[in-house]
Amino acid sequence: MTLRTWSIERGDWHVLRMCGDMDLLSSPELRRRLHEAVAEGRRDVVIDLSDVVICDSTGVGVLIAARRLLRSCGGRLRLVLPGGCVAGVAGPSHVERVLSALGVRRLFDVYGDLDSALDDAGEPLSA
Repeated sequence: MTLRTWSIERGDWHVLRMCGDMDLLSSPELRRRLHEAVAEGRRDVVIDLSDVVICDSTGVGVLIAARRLLRSCGGRLRLVLPGGCVAGVAGPSHVERVLSALGVRRLFDVYGDLDSALDDAGEPLSA
């Protein structure tokens, strides 16, 4: 499955929404879109991963690089990772499981939905 991306502006936030697989072939699209946003002066970015099915180490690398890029220019990065449902059992999304397994989940401010991520008064989910 390919990765589809689109973006919207919501207040001070630039939202990048991903749908599909974040893997070796598709992750450069997220990197490109993020660099374009920063080049256009956007510093506060939400990456909505609600519809990402698979995320491999390349996708994780792009997320870590995004965090580094935004921090270096005084920006903020928030991820949307809603709880999922695997075989009828509620649980974390695939992306959250991968981030946790690799020990990098704690690096990110993660929210359960887009509205929470856009609310500056909201608190991120605990790691």
